[in-house]
Amino acid sequence: MAYRSIHIVALGSECPGGVGPGEEIMGQGQLQGGLLWSYLGHGALVGPCDLESSMHNPAFMEYSSLVFGDVTVVVRDCPSWDLLDSDWASVRKVLEQADILVIKYSVTDKLAFQQVRNGYAPRLRPLLRHWGVPVILVAVGARLNDEGPPCTCPLCASDWSSCVPHSEGLQLSRDLGATYLELPSLNHVFVGRYFGSVLEYFMIQCLKHKAKERPEKRRGNKVNDLRPPHLEQPARLPPIRVEESSFSQDMQWLLERGVQFADVAFYAGDSGKELGWAHAAVLCAVSPYFRQLLLGPKTRERPQSRCVCRERDGGPNSLLSNWDGAIIDDMPRSEAHSTGRLSRLVVKDPLLCMCLWETLMFIYRGAWEWDHLQEALEEKLKNTLAAAQLIERIRSLIGKEKGPRDTPSARAAQLGPQTLVNLFNSPLYSDVIFMVQGSVLPAHRAVLVARCDVMAAMFSGKYAEARSRVVPIHGVSSDTFLSFLEYLYTDSCCPASVLQAMAVLVCAEMYQVKRLQHLCEVCVCAYLQSMPSRELSSTGISVIRLLRRAKCHNAEQLYIWLLHFIANNYLIFSHKPDFLELSEEEREQVERLRWPSRGYLQELSEYQQRRRKLRKSRCIVM
Repeated sequence: MAYRSIHIVALGSECPGGVGPGEEIMGQGQLQGGLLWSYLGHGALVGPCDLESSMHNPAFMEYSSLVFGDVTVVVRDCPSWDLLDSDWASVRKVLEQADILVIKYSVTDKLAFQQVRNGYAPRLRPLLRHWGVPVILVAVGARLNDEGPPCTCPLCASDWSSCVPHSEGLQLSRDLGATYLELPSLNHVFVGRYFGSVLEYFMIQCLKHKAKERPEKRRGNKVNDLRPPHLEQPARLPPIRVEESSFSQDMQWLLERGVQFADVAFYAGDSGKELGWAHAAVLCAVSPYFRQLLLGPKTRERPQSRCVCRERDGGPNSLLSNWDGAIIDDMPRSEAHSTGRLSRLVVKDPLLCMCLWETLMFIYRGAWEWDHLQEALEEKLKNTLAAAQLIERIRSLIGKEKGPRDTPSARAAQLGPQTLVNLFNSPLYSDVIFMVQGSVLPAHRAVLVARCDVMAAMFSGKYAEARSRVVPIHGVSSDTFLSFLEYLYTDSCCPASVLQAMAVLVCAEMYQVKRLQHLCEVCVCAYLQSMPSRELSSTGISVIRLLRRAKCHNAEQLYIWLLHFIANNYLIFSHKPDFLELSEEEREQVERLRWPSRGYLQELSEYQQRRRKLRKSRCIVM
């Protein structure tokens, strides 16, 4: 029986000189003084072993013995490394059969050790790592200055010229992943107590490993012949697909077509020609420079230069040096923003006049696409140096100084959809107020129109909301509508619970914001999947009613997902009273997808009945 035998392969010689090429392999008399022969004792027998895996190779001397009473130990011992080169292919087959590998060398034969370390260890290392065979590296013999056990002190180096130091043997063991031993001699004390203990440990581990891998012994009792039915894994829940963010495209649309809600006009400083329109709320959200210019005459402070100011005309209307005399002047305006009132900004920098549209596009799209901005400026100006100068001025405009950590990923993390986060629920430049359940929620028409088609129709047409500053909202809680507005401003949504996610989903469906609806579907799925079975069975949340609401509010993906979720947890939901609220079609689909299936439960019941009958019959026989 292979699982009651252990194959040990031994390489190298524990005697100085070993066996050289052309010399006769050691005989039984020579083996009796060897390391493994000393451990096995008088029960060792020389000759080919009568085992299925036995393979005779002239480089190896084979002998066997019994250990632990009935375990056969087969040893294949090759005393010379040079003999392995004659037929490495057959040697490799012998090594593949090894359960334990023992490598021996004499501490007084430094030449042979160096041959092993430099020539054979590199060839063995990848094989040993692949097979995972335990390796024991044994150094035999006393050094010239030894008067007892080997000294491990690195200062004892008087005989290093002719002997193998402890440190070199230890390093070789680390390279091979081996257990390292040093035996001053081969008497029974050192062989039995040190080498034998380590070898027996690996033999016991090997026997345990083989016992786990051997096939189970078939008994006459039929109870063990019964196989329980195989339970298949539940079907995978369908994924919820969410559209890519359209934040940048929405804000670009606002710049290109949202002139109706524009309240800032740009003019060229030299000719007075109109350059374009913009929205004060967006400009102030992105740029602290614009925020200081457009706050109003009482609280406004001129932007201060980061460099030394160079006053050109010495008067109060002198040009600022942030853009090297580039910016701007505006008409007086009241502190409270009124719809239809424009702020006129005069741009006196020629580079900015030429590339104002590209600059505004960069700001509106989130102020993070620096590479695209640079390409657009170079294409427009046809001058790399001028484009670089304008890039630095735009950095000052948005308050972003270039630093050592100014990487594209860092810029994207700071800006992008988060550019409008300062406007969310803020009265700054707010031109509409939502009244929701007594709560006052300020907002900005430009942002709402760009991000929501229903809001665009509401504020652009001949509806009352287009002319009124205060807009009441009915049928939605203040927390839900605030979460809805948060998505419009920040492009993200994080409901606190399943019910809150469903409420925001209903609001998103009301205002036809599909991406927000899908994000809420993902949140509901994530919350339900995170519940353990015990909490799922005791929770007050009715998954069946969530299914009804998902179907009612056109959340098709969530509706299909919930049907699969109910089917995958059939044993939990089928015992709840609201399970009867499922329609006939829905119940048929749940029954078709249910886990565990009816067939498995039937097979399990039959298996348990047969097992009980066999146990009863066994008790009667006993």
